[in-house]
Amino acid sequence: MKFTDGFWQLRPGVSALYAQEAHDIVVSEGALTVTAPTKVIERRGDVLNRPVLMVSLSSPLEGVVRVRIEHHRSGAVRDGFDLVGAESGVGDAVIDENGDGLLTTGELSARVTSDGGWQVEFCHGDRVLTASGAKSVGYLRLAPDAEVDPGIVANARTGSPAPDDDAYVQEQLDLGVGELIYGLGERFGPLVKNGQSVEVWNADGGTSSEQAYKNVPFYLSSRGYGVLVNSSRHVSFEVGSEAVERVQFSVGGEALEYLIIDGPTPAEVLERYTRLTGRPPKVPAWSYGLWLSTSFTTDYDEATVTRFVDAMAQRDLPLSVFHFDCFWMREFNWCDFEWDPAVFPDPEGMLDRLHAKDLRISVWINPYIAQRSPLFAEAAAAGYLLRRPDGRVWQWDLWQAGMGIVDFTNPDAVTWFQSHLRRLLDQGVDCFKTDFGERIPTDVIWHDGSDPERMHNWYTQLYNQAVFDVLSETRGEGDAVVFARSATVGGQRMPVHWGGDSTSTFASMAETLRGGLSLALSGFGFWSHDIGGFEGTPDAGVYKRWTAFGLLSSHSRFHGSGSYRVPWAFDEEAVDVTRRFTHLKLRLMPYLYAAGLEASASGLPVMRPLQLAYPDDPAVGYLERQYLLGPDLLVAPVLQADGVVDFYLPAGRWTSLLDGSVVDGGGWRRERHGYESLPLYVREGATLALSERIDRPDHPYLDGLVLEVYPGADGESGLTVTEPEGRQADFRVVRDGSTIRVVSALESGWSVRLPGGAPVAARAGEVVLTRE
Repeated sequence: MKFTDGFWQLRPGVSALYAQEAHDIVVSEGALTVTAPTKVIERRGDVLNRPVLMVSLSSPLEGVVRVRIEHHRSGAVRDGFDLVGAESGVGDAVIDENGDGLLTTGELSARVTSDGGWQVEFCHGDRVLTASGAKSVGYLRLAPDAEVDPGIVANARTGSPAPDDDAYVQEQLDLGVGELIYGLGERFGPLVKNGQSVEVWNADGGTSSEQAYKNVPFYLSSRGYGVLVNSSRHVSFEVGSEAVERVQFSVGGEALEYLIIDGPTPAEVLERYTRLTGRPPKVPAWSYGLWLSTSFTTDYDEATVTRFVDAMAQRDLPLSVFHFDCFWMREFNWCDFEWDPAVFPDPEGMLDRLHAKDLRISVWINPYIAQRSPLFAEAAAAGYLLRRPDGRVWQWDLWQAGMGIVDFTNPDAVTWFQSHLRRLLDQGVDCFKTDFGERIPTDVIWHDGSDPERMHNWYTQLYNQAVFDVLSETRGEGDAVVFARSATVGGQRMPVHWGGDSTSTFASMAETLRGGLSLALSGFGFWSHDIGGFEGTPDAGVYKRWTAFGLLSSHSRFHGSGSYRVPWAFDEEAVDVTRRFTHLKLRLMPYLYAAGLEASASGLPVMRPLQLAYPDDPAVGYLERQYLLGPDLLVAPVLQADGVVDFYLPAGRWTSLLDGSVVDGGGWRRERHGYESLPLYVREGATLALSERIDRPDHPYLDGLVLEVYPGADGESGLTVTEPEGRQADFRVVRDGSTIRVVSALESGWSVRLPGGAPVAARAGEVVLTRE
């Protein structure tokens, strides 16, 4: 929300009160409470008729400072996220010899200056990360005719993101010279958010708009700290776009709470942020394989599905999951959780037949119940659907005729919804694509009395949690996976997420990648996208380039809108490209599975923006067309028709995984690639764990494991290979001059090779190689 007219003035109809000083600082139980009057108090009379802002500082986790700003406490609602990693008794608060308030937690501190105007500095050791200074903490009121720019168009069908109240609380934190800001969810514009205004308000806007399916009010700074605005309501960010030296964020109402999260590296910020808000569980190994969809509005039945599955097998294109999109249910009935009997008269038998082909099955669902669904009257009568203030069920015709929305704040509605999912799981369904969850209205009454504005963004968390819980209970921990479109803070605990509705163009492929990298910098470990684009039909070139990109993502799915995405629908070369990169991904499974386990353990995403891996290299700051897949593979998708790719290699020696060529990094490269190739480089000193099997992603990786050891400096490193069933082995790699020695307690069944060389089998748990 933009409140000012330039540096000196407010916009018409806006009045503002700012914290002017820390008049009084109180220490209590490891926290600071600051009375911040909206005028410097020079005499006793100044305290009369004078609003104050109460600012509290505490620590919910080592290395995290929580700041809460309140005007009238009786109206200051708690609307934050589930901070599942929060701890008590963290942080040390004192008044120092200067009278300043000092809160210390780990290496992070917050200093409240007691003299000389409002100033709070957040420091890592002696280094100032950011600060809240003059005219930063503010309480603002809007007249009915205020000329503000909320940055988002009010929608009469979904409700305005602006609160009923006319009051807002804002904070502004300093931006340093050269400091770059990332994150704020899956956003498809420029990866660097400086200069942008961002509205945290979930919307179904596609990938070619400023709207986002996954809004996360958390940003990550290149200076090694993060900021989470702890509110699930509408939050406005101006990232150097109103006060150009600051990041401004504001919420409606009487209070604002935010958390400063220490690093000092960006990767360590994500580790601490996901420790606080939750990390993804282990995802099943089968989910990393190739998913094939019916697509959306295409015509299909069991014969169509079987024809596609068999044709993939005949062409040596290994499939792991087959997905049934919306029309597995009868039209106008979404959702009734019943197979359309006219198209799928024997669903149990069909699922058995597909399982016999070694496939997992995914089906599409959403949290809406169409009026014609037999479940609508049942849900309405039981109070399972959202209602208007007058008691009527809230309905509209956008998407499905007369649809209502399941109220997941009602425990009985959750149980009812889950019962239908359990029935599908009993039939043989293995996982669900949880679509929608963004267009949640605000002119409604919730079962538990929740604030409708808060529930707009929070709804997706309850929806996906209900589905993920059923999968976890039914299939067991580690074998549950959803394909979710919408999310907010904490959504990373219910993987996997995909990038929403893109168009079938190179430009949309690039914006899709930007969205994935932005989401990765917002704490999400696993991500996918519609290979080939969703809207329209890609030309063969786009399809083949997107296939390479998609199969070098954490999860890989062919899906479209009105046309099929089987490769032979494009040309025979598309079949060859699909085979090459599907086989490549399957060979990489021990390496990729380890990267997934690291995401669960530390919060580091499988697809890693280079800003996480090379924070001290200023050249990576704006990179948004390349990424690391796991710790050691650099991927630069081909994003234009002529096959030319401009990309940056950080310092060090890099080896092409595809052709074995070795190049020196530390600069930009321009390469031209055919459809079966792209820039795919292995980092210096890496050891890749590879599989000999290319038929499936879930198998015992230690049987036939190949360790590929890449050039690097002398020294010792190690890696652990873990199989889907939990068996694991540690390997120690020692480089000493021309000799490479690899040692493990696993005595046999594995081998080692140099790039381009033949594998050497282990004997008694050891391999010794000589390099040139």
